[in-house]
Amino acid sequence: MNRRTLWLVGALIVVLLGTLSVYLFLKARPYQEVVDHGPSPAAQANPYLAAEMFLRERGLNVSHAESQAVLADIDPRGHTLLLFGERSKMPPRQIDQVLNWTRAGGRLVFVAESLWDERSKQSNDLLLDRVQLHQSLSKDLKDPPEDQEQDRYPQLTKLYLEDEDAPAYAGFDTDFHLEDPNNLAQAWANSAKATHMMQLTYGLGTVTVVTDADLWKTPSIGEYDNAWLLWYLSAETDVTLIYNTEHEGLLALLWRYFPQAIVALLALIGLWLWHVAVRHGPVQAPAPTGRRQLQEHLRASADFILRHNGQHTLLQALQQDVLRRARRRHPGFDQLNVAEQWLALSRLTRQPTRAISQALSPPPKQRMSAADFSRQVARLQTLRNTL
Repeated sequence: MNRRTLWLVGALIVVLLGTLSVYLFLKARPYQEVVDHGPSPAAQANPYLAAEMFLRERGLNVSHAESQAVLADIDPRGHTLLLFGERSKMPPRQIDQVLNWTRAGGRLVFVAESLWDERSKQSNDLLLDRVQLHQSLSKDLKDPPEDQEQDRYPQLTKLYLEDEDAPAYAGFDTDFHLEDPNNLAQAWANSAKATHMMQLTYGLGTVTVVTDADLWKTPSIGEYDNAWLLWYLSAETDVTLIYNTEHEGLLALLWRYFPQAIVALLALIGLWLWHVAVRHGPVQAPAPTGRRQLQEHLRASADFILRHNGQHTLLQALQQDVLRRARRRHPGFDQLNVAEQWLALSRLTRQPTRAISQALSPPPKQRMSAADFSRQVARLQTLRNTL
């Protein structure tokens, strides 16, 4: 290939590249594309971040904390405490601290966490019990009368205000219902069938109880009048939000950040246990059958029953033996109820009724530890021997 041919090929390539560039320039159109990378780390760490930002836009000073230790430094007058965190492990001392703070003039908003138990006359939510409100399931309520005016939005909670023609709508979870057996509430909000928010005066302050706070999480706070309701409950005050009153333990944190190290440590412990458990020396030969005694036969029979029938059968047999001896010692024993039977056994054996109840209680279905099983057998043998 001579020099002239090379120049022609080069010129042709330049012309083609130029033509392609002009074509692409004429056809290309600039555009913008929004890439959603999901919630920011701050939003992931704080489910109420949007609620805080909304309240700040309304001119409120908002802060959040992970424990109630901040209450000691907060003046209750002109302050709202949003207690949205898990409270199952909150001790009575902290309950008293929150209520004393509210009684001194603070606004308290918290979520009812447990259902009312009619038999025990309490719930597992001590704070809810202290303000004398009850929570139940909406499905347990009677249906409203059929002739009642038709509700256009039965699943939404409606809050009626004075001098307002239309109610505010909030998206509470309608599965739960709040009750006020002592008529203490001064304001409330209902859906078509149940009540989901109650407000009452508490000393110089106010207490607002809601069935859930998910309507104020991201993105539910932007629906209906959810954001407005949160502002209404905390208007003209500073706000402190507590949404995490329970911290992870040391083991949970170690597993979260060092799982490989924990697995390696467990493997080393397992190898060490396997090493020390290796039998050294010859296996002991079984004893000749000619020298076995009655006690050995009894022990072997008990071991057989324990392996094949479990602890439940052995304990039940001992309990039946105790009751059989009690019938011989105390005429009419079977006609007594359980409490009277325990009292009769206490008089016969001179054992406390607590020890008798522990011994004669039905054996648990799950397997007991060796120590617990031995203690239970010892209690029953003591009763049987004293009869």
